[in-house]
Amino acid sequence: MKKAPLRLALAAIMAGTLAASEATAKETAPARGELAVEERSLADLSTALATGRTSARALVEAYLARIRAIDDAGPAINSVIAVNPQALAEADRLDAERRAGKARGPLHGIPLLIKDNIETADPMPTTAGSLALKDNLTLRDAPFVARLRAAGAIILGKTNLSEWANIRARRSTSGWSAVGGLTRNPYALDRNACGSSSGSGAAGAASLAAAAIGTETDGSITCPAAINGLVGLKPTVGLVSRNRIVPISHSQDTAGPMTRDVRDAALLLTAMAGSDPADPATAGADAHPTDYAARLSPDALKGKRIGVLRFAIGSDPKTAAVFETALADLRGAGATLIDIADLPGRDKLGDAETTVLITELKADLNTYLATTPPAVRTRTLADVIAFNRAHAAAEMAWFDQGLFEDAQATRGLDDPAYRAAREQSRRLAGPEGIDRLLRENTLDLLVAPTTGPAWTTDLVNGDHFGDGGAGDLAAVAGYPHLTVPMGLVQGLPVGLSFIGPAWSEAELLSAGYAYEQATHRREPPRYRPTATP
Repeated sequence: MKKAPLRLALAAIMAGTLAASEATAKETAPARGELAVEERSLADLSTALATGRTSARALVEAYLARIRAIDDAGPAINSVIAVNPQALAEADRLDAERRAGKARGPLHGIPLLIKDNIETADPMPTTAGSLALKDNLTLRDAPFVARLRAAGAIILGKTNLSEWANIRARRSTSGWSAVGGLTRNPYALDRNACGSSSGSGAAGAASLAAAAIGTETDGSITCPAAINGLVGLKPTVGLVSRNRIVPISHSQDTAGPMTRDVRDAALLLTAMAGSDPADPATAGADAHPTDYAARLSPDALKGKRIGVLRFAIGSDPKTAAVFETALADLRGAGATLIDIADLPGRDKLGDAETTVLITELKADLNTYLATTPPAVRTRTLADVIAFNRAHAAAEMAWFDQGLFEDAQATRGLDDPAYRAAREQSRRLAGPEGIDRLLRENTLDLLVAPTTGPAWTTDLVNGDHFGDGGAGDLAAVAGYPHLTVPMGLVQGLPVGLSFIGPAWSEAELLSAGYAYEQATHRREPPRYRPTATP
């Protein structure tokens, strides 16, 4: 694990060093003899490996050097919580396999970063950012990680996250955890990286690995992806196994790829997707097998009918202006756009969702903690609450654990209030939400801004999210949601959301790919101290 990240991060904040100098080309350029990996796509690196222009070892060495130069030093975005001490040995083994003519496919030898609420078999604890789980060294892969590893991917390390995936307090600061400290946005270092997959978003944007993996309950892939200039895909709940991931909600949790282009997301999803007997939600996953990358087409938007969620644009005129440009681009690519002014009943979604999340948090986290190694002394949510109180100086220096306490007071999955909230929330978001909008308007998919630009990080007052976006509908319904970069607002990225019905990943990825190829709106980060025009 990285040396004293919390102490260093908080010392930097207290010393007022968030106005760090913009990284120069010299600071971010590779040293002589070092492989250039900045902004290299997974697909490009795969071709370089296949043709012998590089090796898995060279890639791992280059990314580790970049983590030292950019994450630990230089701009110090603080997105990687631990590096895998076995990564180089794994690279050597995969290089030997390739020399023997046993390449496994496009992911063979590709280094990835994994959010630190996901278990891997490497000697790195899975902490969810909490000191209560600092000894959670399970030495087992989450099933989807095993799939990635079987496809030849290398687990380079773990990324920081909003502690407990941002479910501990109502007024928290995204990107902060007691284990990892504060992650900064590489586009403007005083801005937030969003959460809870903040480390995966910032690391992916800064090219600290070929790609990263995040998790989402509601917005935790798509928000950090959009705010860090990435493609992010929240799959249909049940397409990717959630087993051996520190949970919040079995109704809404899922893992998904965070990449610098759509093809890379498709390649990763192809490897990640599939049924798992230990996760009943995935029972139907194998009925939807597909090579998502093979389905991509630059002409995928031609003839599509797309619903424009006007009620989800939000109040920021600058984001709205970028969105209008994106809509013009969609029309130019051959899509027909249909405006949708409102969605009756959406205002009833929030309270019902909260009831579901805090009820399932208690049940699901208790189940997970019971499977952790004996060295982990917090075996229940009540134990975690007591641990935080006992270690308040480190754990609750900036915000409390009000949501944890609310969850502990819930009455279980048989509580009629929970059951009613679950039925209401899923109905409003799914059958009476996304499904109805698609059906009544004869639409193929929906679009909206993902969210506004990154806000200034404020550890005292917490996050101040923008008011746009429709990701809550996809999250609560359990449907897929893809975000693709659509431009900058004063140097800060914003994303375009593509939302569809359950199991429509192939269609969303292809639409997002067509938009991406027509526009190429993504720009790499410049590590500025603050946002500029």
